[in-house]
Amino acid sequence: MTHIGLIAEAFSPELTRTRLPYRKELCNSRGEVHGGTLMSALDFTLSAAARANDPSAGMATIEMTTHFIAPARGLVIFETKCLRMGRSLAFCEGRAMDDQNELLATATATFKIVRPRAHKHLP
Repeated sequence: MTHIGLIAEAFSPELTRTRLPYRKELCNSRGEVHGGTLMSALDFTLSAAARANDPSAGMATIEMTTHFIAPARGLVIFETKCLRMGRSLAFCEGRAMDDQNELLATATATFKIVRPRAHKHLP
């Protein structure tokens, strides 16, 4: 997510945190961070929370629900955690806040856990 400027801050099973500095090119016509940008950053940070429990696995988003609460007009901080990780699915929740700790959005997501395949050696 470096192409949108997302910066990783914390990566653990208890808390995953990223931050997104304000950039005009990521905004809508009102100068607010576009909802799609917020959803992309939330999706990445939510999946990172699941991966913190198993860094060898990949995550494929099955579903994500986002509730937009207030417009983002500056720096956005994303905090997420994995609520449950089963054999094939991970359930995560998170939020987006501004630098004054005002809640901007909440999200929940379900991920398919994609485990690395064992490589078969050819004769």
